[in-house]
Amino acid sequence: MHNEKSALRTRLLADRRALTVEERAETARAFALHAVELAAPGTTVAAYVSVGAEPGTGPLLDALRARGVRVLLPVLLADNDLDWAVYEGIDALAPAGRGLLEPVGPRLGPEAVTEAAVVLLPGLAVDRHGLRLGRGGGSYDRVLARLERAGARPVLAVLLYEHELLAEVPAESHDRPVDVAVTPSGLHRLG
Repeated sequence: MHNEKSALRTRLLADRRALTVEERAETARAFALHAVELAAPGTTVAAYVSVGAEPGTGPLLDALRARGVRVLLPVLLADNDLDWAVYEGIDALAPAGRGLLEPVGPRLGPEAVTEAAVVLLPGLAVDRHGLRLGRGGGSYDRVLARLERAGARPVLAVLLYEHELLAEVPAESHDRPVDVAVTPSGLHRLG
């Protein structure tokens, strides 16, 4: 299973790197148009700041904030768990380890994610059953387990390029399904 996941990750990351800067910018705008539909004004969304060739979140973060949505962003802890802080705009982000950008505001604690109505998860692929292939670090597996323990039922969504919505991804017993894949063409309900 590990080798199968690793090979798929390698292929998908290479496909992402092959996208042009223009293609990435265009898809980031499309993600903002579609994903903003998931959150009503006054709700909380746990999101993330994209890096490298990940599907772009910049326009989406600003669109959510402009809509009156409280946006939480992760802060990576030393043990790979995630703390959270409120997104106050691009100017309130600072460089962190592993090439990440993190909010500079007060830390709210790992449990803050349980307040979210929508959780946007990074991923490399999702299948039609909602099984997500992540980067393999385990940070978001902890987030999903935390939500489950708290009895929280947010909409779980992953931003993906069109070719990353697959018929099947390799899964393990601890993998939890997501509800929605957001691609440049729109929202895809899963499961």
